[in-house]
Amino acid sequence: MNLLWLQSGGCGGCSMSLLCHESADLFGLLADAGIEIAWHPSLSEASADEVLDQLAVYERGEQPLDMLCIEGALLRGPHGSGGFHRLAGSGRPMTEIVRSLAQRARYVIAVGSCAAYGGITAAGANLTDACGLQYEDHLGGGLLGADFVSRGGMPVINIAGCPTHPGWVVDSLMALSLGQLTPRDLDPVGRPRFYADRLVHHGCPRNEFYEFKASAEQPSQQGCLMEHMGCKGTRAHADCNTRLWNGSGSCLRGGFACIACTEPGFEEPGHPLSQTPKIAGIPIGLPLDMPKAWFVALGALSKSATPRRVRENAVSFRVEVPPDSSKPPGMKP
Repeated sequence: MNLLWLQSGGCGGCSMSLLCHESADLFGLLADAGIEIAWHPSLSEASADEVLDQLAVYERGEQPLDMLCIEGALLRGPHGSGGFHRLAGSGRPMTEIVRSLAQRARYVIAVGSCAAYGGITAAGANLTDACGLQYEDHLGGGLLGADFVSRGGMPVINIAGCPTHPGWVVDSLMALSLGQLTPRDLDPVGRPRFYADRLVHHGCPRNEFYEFKASAEQPSQQGCLMEHMGCKGTRAHADCNTRLWNGSGSCLRGGFACIACTEPGFEEPGHPLSQTPKIAGIPIGLPLDMPKAWFVALGALSKSATPRRVRENAVSFRVEVPPDSSKPPGMKP
């Protein structure tokens, strides 16, 4: 299967992330799954007229196009012309080229939240009229339309993230090549379920603090970041804390709150990303599936039962109170 990768309105961060895949031979890994990168703007040698000629071959249907990967939002402005982003050397709007290639491609993949939903590129006044391939924020539509289905019978596959985890991209491509990714394997906003059916909260190293509602009050403190520091890990669909980045890290393990970068509209939450908005002292962004009354009752009970070790370490920059070692596990009381 050949793979064509184009970059539209974005920062290129998803390509940079892809190069951090844990495999020492990324191209060999893809080749073993029957995937050949026909062209990537940063990784391929072909340029200028060579690329334009290859795109024309795909557009005319003279050679099959199996996977069309788009990185970055699609810039429809000004006034729907797509003139804000023309493919170098072609004089044509990138939106026109992507629409044409999408009709030929067996699968269309949005790599990153910008290509999926508009993302950072569509934030603010959105003067470029940026959008995702099949979504505009959480609403169906985008460049290709809500009813778009590729030749392989799939809607756009939204590998959302800012940037995407390299494992999400590679696993999605390999699943497609093996015929193991179907419309049923996508969630309601087009994300592959193998990573989107989990929450960032799962596996979070701060979960003990969360359970006791022992919260950090300043950056770099060890406590839970949900109550005061803007963390959305209990609402964000991703497996970041169980599928670690570069084999060892995640935002939360690095001391940063989860900003829910895999979610439509994450870029404009309506408040500073480092703060948790509250009403009557209760965080607005409660965990998914948790009624507000339950959270209030659970929070009050948890805080009343918080061990001194957890309470003091939560607002410390290091472990101030170590676990009690006076009674080793297994010792009779």
